[in-house]
Amino acid sequence: MKKSPVASRFPDLGAISGVKLASIAAGIKYQNRSDLMLARFCPGTTVAGVFTRSSTASAPVLLCRDHLRRGEADALIVNAGNANAFTGKTGRLHCQKTCGAVAAAINCDADKVFVASTGVIGEPLKIERIVDSIPVLAGSLNAAGWEDAARSIMTTDTFCKGAGAQSKIADTAVTINGFAKGSGMIEPDMATLLAFVFTDANIPSRLLQELLVESNAQSFHVITVDSDTSTSDTCLLFATGRAEHPAVNHIDDELLVDFRHSLQAVMLDLAKQVIRDGEGATKFIQVSVGGAEHNRAARVIAKSIANSPLVKTAIAGEDANWGRIVMAVGKSGEQADRDKLSITIGDVLIAKHGQAADGYDESQVARHLQRHEIRVAVDVGIGHGAATVWTCDLTHGYITINADYRS
Repeated sequence: MKKSPVASRFPDLGAISGVKLASIAAGIKYQNRSDLMLARFCPGTTVAGVFTRSSTASAPVLLCRDHLRRGEADALIVNAGNANAFTGKTGRLHCQKTCGAVAAAINCDADKVFVASTGVIGEPLKIERIVDSIPVLAGSLNAAGWEDAARSIMTTDTFCKGAGAQSKIADTAVTINGFAKGSGMIEPDMATLLAFVFTDANIPSRLLQELLVESNAQSFHVITVDSDTSTSDTCLLFATGRAEHPAVNHIDDELLVDFRHSLQAVMLDLAKQVIRDGEGATKFIQVSVGGAEHNRAARVIAKSIANSPLVKTAIAGEDANWGRIVMAVGKSGEQADRDKLSITIGDVLIAKHGQAADGYDESQVARHLQRHEIRVAVDVGIGHGAATVWTCDLTHGYITINADYRS
């Protein structure tokens, strides 16, 4: 598959003390490419997670929710090619078999193994290929396998997605690494796609959960490719505790200021990469809404614009049809003052006070729409609420990929 024209390069991610990874071609669906990865954590690693709110959540999501109650993790195993979703009792049994096989291979507690799957919904998992591959994975764990791990969880992705940051808690250096997959079936509701973030910080699980929820709200929760929420959306954050810094016990601790900023930056970077790899995408689009009743309303309006097929196809066609943005604002269900509405694309003011701006020159907007990165800003003239959402255009490529997805 041709790489997205707005793809990002995978960064050079260093080792994180207490994390080892391995990946393998297990033949779950794909041929001649890795499709299964294992991460092993040192004892005492804490974990936080957010998951899809879908009422048809996959078996791995249900298992992870259950295992999360313990607040500790020994391992993570992820497969691509099959979501193990809508597979009934068999799906749950396959999750248990996977955990048992990992526990046996690395001598850990099965209740501290986390499982994630991505791919086709409704087909039984080829569990024997996973179980048979686990001893091989366990024997090849290493501290440098970040890009290989990221590549092994791809489905329709055209590039593997990773991000990292160096941060400090007090005067102690800490590392944050993460990777994600996602290209279609993306409008996260609580969590997103598959995303895994790792740090050597020493943070208790309760606080780690607060940090993840906060960062998720500002990253994966404000992206959309196609308005569809996956059955498998999973975002997990693991902290090995190997960094020797003073204890932190609450989210507003001054010692956490730099770490919070860095965690949010890593997760937003990953979220934006998912949009840059939207199925068939040729444009990376930022939609900013201001003047709303409150921030939640602004986000709803921004999502309405970002999810509109008419807006997305207009941008794909490089057509400055700003009436479609007006339509998307109006259908959002949130308050907007038609006679105070303003719209800007790029740096060009298109509409002001509910009508075309004086001297508006469409050719300037057309030039902006020829770029790969597009900015849309709207003020709805009600209050002070503001939000930004990231999305991509909608092209023939999206139809082609999804029409042939199971082939």
